[in-house]
Amino acid sequence: MAASRLSTFSNAGLTFDVIDEGPIDGPVAVLLHGFPQRASSWNPVARMLHGQGIRTIAPDQRGYSPRARPRGRAAYRLGDLSADIHQLIDTLDAGPVHLVGHDWGAVVAWSVATDQERVRSLTAVSVAHPTAFMRSMLGSQIAKSWYMGAFQLPLLPEKLLSDPRRAGGFLGRAGMTREMTATYQRDIVDHGALPGALNWYRALPLTNPRAATGRIRVPTTMVWSDKDVALGRKGIDLTEEYVDAPYSLQVLGGVSHWIPDEVPDVLAEIVCERIDSVDDGRS
Repeated sequence: MAASRLSTFSNAGLTFDVIDEGPIDGPVAVLLHGFPQRASSWNPVARMLHGQGIRTIAPDQRGYSPRARPRGRAAYRLGDLSADIHQLIDTLDAGPVHLVGHDWGAVVAWSVATDQERVRSLTAVSVAHPTAFMRSMLGSQIAKSWYMGAFQLPLLPEKLLSDPRRAGGFLGRAGMTREMTATYQRDIVDHGALPGALNWYRALPLTNPRAATGRIRVPTTMVWSDKDVALGRKGIDLTEEYVDAPYSLQVLGGVSHWIPDEVPDVLAEIVCERIDSVDDGRS
């Protein structure tokens, strides 16, 4: 039966919007966005993947899709976020996919990639394996992750991050351009996605550690940039210990945290290399 385009999928009574583009019969790459962005943040990378014969599936995840915004932080535990992507992959019915995640999307990708029946390869961007990340918190990483504690406060983060000047300063210091912060204001704040996006952080104390500690047994690439203000090198160097499969570390010099936005061509090439390593039949 011929494949068909996917515009939405449902899980746990929630409906998620999806951008499904590229060759319909190509190998499938599922692209998971991070905070505070939506599926459209992958557009520059996706266009380049399409030119290499790859079909891309990019969902607006829980809290970001208008019809997938449950109230309360308990609905945003990692197990629930991962279950959404399990259901997306099952809905595609295309066999195991190539999984790519940036920022929080990488956290979800690390969790989902423990399932070899659903995932064929993994490219994690800007976030180390969760266990490696937690180990790195014993060092300098805890200072870089100060905002994760600040986001636990009620209401105040929403107030500050809804203000264009304050949000622009916070995100600009992390490497976002003015154009990117304007997109954030439009696509996250004005779109009503900010409370749900913050709940990803607020659910961390409720998350079962086992949801994020699985070993990875699919070919994996870790991508990190040395100007990333949110993630230090220690967790990156520890990540290989949790991958029982071919593994590659790609370090990008002079690039900020926002790798998909800043160097989409470089990231697309890295993703293609990982896909090619397990899918030599791609045209």
